[in-house]
Amino acid sequence: MDTLYYGGPILTMEDEHDRPEAVLVSRGIIKKVGTLKEVMDAAGKNIKKYDLSGKCLMPSFIDPHGHVAMKAQMSLFADLSECRCFDDIEKEMAKYIKENKITPKQVAVGFGYDHNFLEEYAHPGKAVLDKASSDIPILILHVSGHLGCANSAMLDLAGIDKDTEDPKGGRYGRVEGSTEPDGYLEESAMMGVQGIMAKRVKADIGKMLNGMQQAYIENGVTTVQEGAANAGNIKLLKMASMLGKLKTDVVIYPLISDGGSDLIEKNRKIVGQYKKHLKIGGYKMLLDGSPQGRSAWMSEPYLGGEEGYCGYPWITDEEADEYVLTAVEENMQVLAHCNGDAASEQFLNAYERAMEKSENPNKGDLRPVMIHCQTVRNDQLDRMAEIDMIASIFVGHVYYWGDVHMKNFGPERGNHISPVKDALDRGLSVNFHQDTPITKPDMLHSVWCAVNRISRGGNVIGEDQKVGVYDALKAVTINAAYEYFEEDSKGSIAEGKRADLVILDKDPTTVESMAIKDISVLETIKDGKTIYQKK
Repeated sequence: MDTLYYGGPILTMEDEHDRPEAVLVSRGIIKKVGTLKEVMDAAGKNIKKYDLSGKCLMPSFIDPHGHVAMKAQMSLFADLSECRCFDDIEKEMAKYIKENKITPKQVAVGFGYDHNFLEEYAHPGKAVLDKASSDIPILILHVSGHLGCANSAMLDLAGIDKDTEDPKGGRYGRVEGSTEPDGYLEESAMMGVQGIMAKRVKADIGKMLNGMQQAYIENGVTTVQEGAANAGNIKLLKMASMLGKLKTDVVIYPLISDGGSDLIEKNRKIVGQYKKHLKIGGYKMLLDGSPQGRSAWMSEPYLGGEEGYCGYPWITDEEADEYVLTAVEENMQVLAHCNGDAASEQFLNAYERAMEKSENPNKGDLRPVMIHCQTVRNDQLDRMAEIDMIASIFVGHVYYWGDVHMKNFGPERGNHISPVKDALDRGLSVNFHQDTPITKPDMLHSVWCAVNRISRGGNVIGEDQKVGVYDALKAVTINAAYEYFEEDSKGSIAEGKRADLVILDKDPTTVESMAIKDISVLETIKDGKTIYQKK
């Protein structure tokens, strides 16, 4: 049955002034866009008329970077996002252990604390977590996903003691005046305990599959990403695909440093093409850490704390060169996590060198992506433009951690976080992500952030980096589709494209700019079928 949408504002995202009266969808494809008469004339006899009654129709949102499999895993853990002090965390973990009947043979895991917003303004190490349980291993994960804390039982299980040296690309917190670990884990120091956690957490597959996509769908997102995939993530997603549980399209990027080449070789059937909503888009690289966690790799020091401290890299320049050249030679897109400007420099240097060395005739058409871009400099944006590198910006940092960045970096660098305007002025393709589950997959909140640039504390962060509403909407629709080489089939309302649509209660281009974040998603449509409807 054909469906005809009319009676409300329609944003096609084909052009800022393109406002058709009606859209016709047939068999999951947009069949006709135009005046109501033109669309009615193109419709078949069996037609469903959908009167928008003033509501807004536009293309559904596309997630250009997130962790959908990690989102599934987080559904199994204690939610620490509302904790505001150490006592809250202790009580929440004790409650989680009791309700889930966690035993010493398992691990109790929590996710989402943020030391920046705890009363103690510190990480709750083993002294705090031991109060929740001294015999059950506990691991809690920072909201950034780059930091965490373990109790004494977890440290013992992982064999971390006073003689354990810091790993490359990470460090263990120490009790003041000694080498005894205090339970704090930073960057690569997380990897060992997370490996143990994965083996000891009882996986409720049904709960994971149900919790994986719902938040995306309720926020109008119909294409999502697993942006740091390992063998376990891919296994989970393939199971969801095989069982017909995927309601969204999922694009996978295996970690090139974690057997990525082997994973791509074993899954050739979905490389670059969807099979039951699942495809592999390329490789992912991790180059540094978190700016709010002060582990992002900077070219100039952080303010406060250890004098001269600039964070640190995850990998060497030689490794970065090898990984990027491998991707380019294999004709694969590469996404690189770059929060600090030194990490951005490493990625740009590696990509420029790969472009010089590679004999791949398609090397200029691979659409490399710099992920996060929190402190990328303007001279680096210039270089990104020269090699057609996409800027995928976590613009929500302006709201969530803008005040923290001002404290860590000072006004000049702090006001330049998430430099959307400067990137657009240089002709870069810019898109927005939320790095879910780090923050909720709320694209309209990201649009609001880009337009208003207001922090949690109510401060404007980077007045000169504000952009217009239409440019911000492009960043979560057609520009995001471009990252996936899908701009010909998604991201706008045009004849012949897939009918991936969203219905909003208000038109984001006509409401007052501060009200954009309060717009509600009323309905999410994937390939012409409603997969979410607000009750």
